[in-house]
Amino acid sequence: MRIYFLRHGRAAARADWRDDDDERPLTEEGEAAMRREAAALAALGLKPEVIVTSPLARARRTAELVAEALQAEDRVVEDARLAHGFDARSLADIVTEQAPKRALMVVGHEPDFSATIADLIGGGHVICKKGGLARVDVDASDGHLRNGALVWLLAPSQLAGE
Repeated sequence: MRIYFLRHGRAAARADWRDDDDERPLTEEGEAAMRREAAALAALGLKPEVIVTSPLARARRTAELVAEALQAEDRVVEDARLAHGFDARSLADIVTEQAPKRALMVVGHEPDFSATIADLIGGGHVICKKGGLARVDVDASDGHLRNGALVWLLAPSQLAGE
């Protein structure tokens, strides 16, 4: 199974945001960069069967922009497990619920994504930047995620042409 980890785009600074952090949006620049990234993903022929997103505003908007570019608006699913405390066990549950899909994109946050990717691949120090995209291939045949391999980790500048 291919799992694409897409960290949300650049959001308003936490220090400047006075409302509920869960509602902190992408900045105008973050949204523009995500549009460029989404177009690059479409040009690469990326075809996740489902896009599972955190319900937090910045991740949800990131997922919407990517889904629009991939013509996959009907494949976006919101899942609270991606909001706070996401880990490999949460991912395994999501994968089980989405079976038998072979290509899944999750849209979420740090530090959870880097830690989860490292856990899937057996360790290491992974950094998933805002707007970054990783592909991890796993064996998910029995409901457990095994033999994870980090196929690639792309910085947002590589995707958005910055």
